[in-house]
Amino acid sequence: MSSKPLWQKLQALQCHFTWDFEHKDKVDAEHNLQTLALKVEHTEYRNRGLYLATKAYLYHLQGCYKEALASLQEAEEALKRDHPTNFSRQVLVTYGNYAWVYYHLVNYEMVELYLGRVHQICQSLSSPEPYSAQIPEVHAQKGWSLLAVGLRNGEEAQKCFQTALRGDASSQEFQAGLAISAFARWTRSWSDDDWEEATRLMENAVRREPSNTEIKVYLATLLKETDRRGAERLAEEVVRESPNPEVLRMASKLYKSSLPQAISILRQAVALAPSYHLLHYDLGVCYRKQMERGKGSPEGKEKLVRAATECFKRAVETDPLFLFAKLELGHMYVQKSPRYAEELYQNLLEELPTASKRCQQAIYRHWGDFLLHEKGQKQAALEMYQAGYEIPGEHAWEKGQLKDRLMKMARMFEDDQKEAVYRFVQERED
Repeated sequence: MSSKPLWQKLQALQCHFTWDFEHKDKVDAEHNLQTLALKVEHTEYRNRGLYLATKAYLYHLQGCYKEALASLQEAEEALKRDHPTNFSRQVLVTYGNYAWVYYHLVNYEMVELYLGRVHQICQSLSSPEPYSAQIPEVHAQKGWSLLAVGLRNGEEAQKCFQTALRGDASSQEFQAGLAISAFARWTRSWSDDDWEEATRLMENAVRREPSNTEIKVYLATLLKETDRRGAERLAEEVVRESPNPEVLRMASKLYKSSLPQAISILRQAVALAPSYHLLHYDLGVCYRKQMERGKGSPEGKEKLVRAATECFKRAVETDPLFLFAKLELGHMYVQKSPRYAEELYQNLLEELPTASKRCQQAIYRHWGDFLLHEKGQKQAALEMYQAGYEIPGEHAWEKGQLKDRLMKMARMFEDDQKEAVYRFVQERED
């Protein structure tokens, strides 16, 4: 081994600590720990060890090093079971994570131990680098890791799987990873070219793996606007066959025009994973939408308000850092207990400095709505919408919601202030 300082050697490793995830806050970490638990249980591929290694990195972000080491031990065991003939090629990322965790624990002897193991594997692979190896397995593991922490990483994950496939073109797992990352890229761009590529790759993946409900639900999502019947057929198969709560949650989104069906699917998923916060959140959204459609008796509406409120409470209980569930809970409090809503919004305003840009925009939007509709304070509401609209970032939906509100508010004022609002929007679009 070379005489370089440990830090420099660690920087050369291929693992979660050196890959750029744009993933540094506890909110995302807690959310992804829940979704990763489901991936570990339900993955269709032999990447369970990789997901456990990813969990270790997220535990590190939370300062939970005992849990991080336990997760790495599970990862190593899973890799031995799933890859008995090429364990050394699969374990590089996990050993890299081990080295970094022990570095943060100031256990330099163990850092040296795992650096030595990585170096030994790299030598056996004839890698020109002492602490990294450009092999398909590592590129694919990076791709799966990127997808695991957010579909926003689709473009970067796609590059990883393309590189992996250049080293092993026949791998069904790498081909599926490429299809899923293309789907993830489309969910961010919504471009026709990305839709065509994702659809082609996903159709091929479904032909190769006709029993894989995860890729079926992705294909159904792609087809829902162009082949409604085909999308419905796939969705029905997924609901009938899948034991995966996250896949069922995605399937429920294909039934936006039939809320009772969506609710039924989400209840099915909740029964499988009662502690998964997004299921309770989505179920609450369905009840809230039923209420807003305004059909039925006042008693029926009150029942829906109660149901939605309980769902959002449960979402917050299962993930106390889940800000969007808190915002939805505030919206429901407005229906019955406006003072509770005001208290909640005031607390969230105190969290603004540490919230993500998208969350900041959402807080300003909800608080502005409350000021306008519950307190009748037009000027104060306008200032909240403007503050949210000025926040930089590529969160098109939140930005669009704020713009719609600003344009509506402009019509509530006299000529000078109306023009000032229009000018405010225009200047920030140029």
